Amino acid sequence: MCQLFIGADNALWQSKTKSLRIDGVATSIRIENFFWSTLEEIAFRDQMTVNQLITKLYFEAMDADHDLGNFTSFLRVCCARYLNLTADGALERDLTQPLGNIAADRILQQERHMQEARQRQIGQHDIPYLRH
Repeated sequence: MCQLFIGADNALWQSKTKSLRIDGVATSIRIENFFWSTLEEIAFRDQMTVNQLITKLYFEAMDADHDLGNFTSFLRVCCARYLNLTADGALERDLTQPLGNIAADRILQQERHMQEARQRQIGQHDIPYLRH
């Protein structure tokens, strides 16, 4: 089993730092190449640059009153959720389909059901992020 993970290209987990401006403030984000690649794919779907995507995510998260104390973790989770949703079939990995055009409420509900089903299957019933 571990060979599936340790046999991956080690460039995937090497970190890269990118500088950008959010609301006129210069900042830098350091995450692994795997996540930069995923952010590039997400941005491409909506015809944005990665910097534009990150800025948009930042402002939308702030508008939703999210605590962004660890913004890089937020970005990693966004990437993981994107890949998880595509793996579950809740979201097509069609790069020509903008994410801005999807039915987010339906997909979020489907995601909750899939997570709950997984947790029942592995026997963990008290998962904080599934509580509403």
